Amino acid sequence: METLESLQNHFLIAMPTMDDPFFARSVTYICEHNKDGAMGLVINQPVELSVEDLLTKLEIVVPDNSPSLQRPVYSGGPLAQDRGFVLHSPDHDWRSSIKLSDELSITTSKDILEAMGKGFPPEKFLMTLGYAGWDAGQLEEELASNSWLTIPADPDILFNTPSKERWQKAVAKLGIDLWQLGPDVGHA
Repeated sequence: METLESLQNHFLIAMPTMDDPFFARSVTYICEHNKDGAMGLVINQPVELSVEDLLTKLEIVVPDNSPSLQRPVYSGGPLAQDRGFVLHSPDHDWRSSIKLSDELSITTSKDILEAMGKGFPPEKFLMTLGYAGWDAGQLEEELASNSWLTIPADPDILFNTPSKERWQKAVAKLGIDLWQLGPDVGHA
């Protein structure tokens, strides 16, 4: 039996031929990938909502003039869009923090939002509403059909690159011109 290579802590880069409107030109951070399926967060599709706006809607008082709270919230995927996820630097453990790598954790608990409201956000963070999910074998089928390319996750792209430039920067890390690739799987 073939062993599954986990894509946890990798980026999925949508091929230019991806016609699903939700994933076209998307970069998705894979939080979990195992024999049961995969879960990820799209990191380059901001919604019309800032972190401050979201905290205010949740009735969390926010400090005045907090630049980190002016960041956009992202549409993390088509599933559970009423559920929030915070990818963040592991400089603090919140109630439901799960360490994904040495440089990244994920949290879904409200205590991280309350800390942001008190002026103590993580050093680096990105907030999403919703997630992307794949059933067992589904992501592998999509990879085999040339829907995605993968690279190891890069915190610089995640935290320091403007969202509209993340797809191009992830593609550039591949060292190829994606527009020259065809949609068909090639066989020698």
